[in-house]
Amino acid sequence: MARVFNFSAGPAVLPEKVLQQAKDEMLEWGKSGMSVMEMSHRGKDFMAIAEQAEKDVRELLAVPANYKVLFLQGGATAQFAMAPMNLLRGKDTADYLNTGDWSQKAIAEAKRYCKVNVAASSEDKNFTYIPERAQWKLNPEAAYLHYTPNETIRGVEFHSIPDTHGVPLVADLSSTILSRPLDVGRFGVIYAGAQKNIGPAGLALVIVREDLMGQILPGTPLMFDYKTHADNGSMYNTPPTYAWYIAGLVFQWLKRNGGLAAMGELNKRKADKLYAAIDNSGGFYRNPVEKSCRSWMNVPFTLQDPKLDETFMAEAKKAGLVALAGHRSVGGMRASIYNAMPEKGVDTLIEFMREFARN
Repeated sequence: MARVFNFSAGPAVLPEKVLQQAKDEMLEWGKSGMSVMEMSHRGKDFMAIAEQAEKDVRELLAVPANYKVLFLQGGATAQFAMAPMNLLRGKDTADYLNTGDWSQKAIAEAKRYCKVNVAASSEDKNFTYIPERAQWKLNPEAAYLHYTPNETIRGVEFHSIPDTHGVPLVADLSSTILSRPLDVGRFGVIYAGAQKNIGPAGLALVIVREDLMGQILPGTPLMFDYKTHADNGSMYNTPPTYAWYIAGLVFQWLKRNGGLAAMGELNKRKADKLYAAIDNSGGFYRNPVEKSCRSWMNVPFTLQDPKLDETFMAEAKKAGLVALAGHRSVGGMRASIYNAMPEKGVDTLIEFMREFARN
C-alpha cells in the first residue's frame, strides 16, 4: 500500500502509528471481546479510555485544575453559539476580532444572542494581516473577547495571546491546538474541532474555566450548557465514542514524540522551509499574508500564472501530493501541514514545487 502525503485542511492527516494501532484494535480493544465502536459509553472499558484521554490532554496542555475538559459534539461551529449562550452572564455585548472566514462565521452566530463589537478587522486587505493592537477598540464592559488564533482559509495566525485586562478570552483553536505549548490559564474558554490536530471529525474539545459556567442565557437548551456536560463527564448523552478513542491515541502519540515543545519545533521548521521555498521562487509562487502573521498550519500560495493551477495539482497528485487546492472562496493552492504531516511530506512538496517551476 502506498500512502499519499495528504495536505487537506480537514478532515486532515492522522499519524500513521495511530491508524495502525486503531487497525490492530479494530475488532477487539484489550481483552474486552469487542470493538471500541461497540462499547457502552458508560461501561468500564470505555470509561477507562475516556479518563486516560482526558488525563493525557491535561498533561500535554498543562491544563490548570480549575478548568473543565469537555469532549462534545457539534464541532467548533456549535461553539459559535455555545460561547455567547454561556458567557454573556447578564451582559449584552461581546468583543470579536475579525481576521478571516471563521471569525466572520462566529460573529454572525453571536449576533443572534448579543450586540457584537467588532474590535478590529482585517477585511479591508482581504484578511492578509492582523491589525496592530493599538488599533483595537475593545469594550472594557464586554462579556468576553473572541478571536480565531489561526484562520485556515487565508493562512493568517496570531503569534501571541491578546491581553484582555481581565475580560474572559475565548479562542477557536481548531487548527492550531496541540501544535506547540499553550498557556491555557490566559483563556476563559478554548474550543477546537477535532479534525485538524486532535483526531477524526465528529468531536470538539472544549476547555472552560469553572467560574464561567452556570449562568446561561434564559432558554438555552441543556445540551448547550457547559455545566451540563461538566457535571456529567461529557456523557450527558452518548458521546462520539470512537472519535474520542482516536483522539486519545493521538494524545499518547504526542507524548511519545516529545510533547508540545518538540511538536512546536518541528512545526516551525516545516513552515519555515515551505515559506522559504515560496519566497525564493523568483515570483513563481506567492504567499499573500504579511510575514509577521503567517500561519504555521495552513500555507496558501498562488502561481504566477493561474492558468497553471490545474496542471500543478494534477502533476502533484501523480507525485503522491494530494488535497492542495485552495479553499473554493479564494482559489490557488493551500498546504495544510498539521502535526501529523511528516517533515518528509513537506520536503517532498518543496522539491516538487521547485521541479514544477523549472519545467
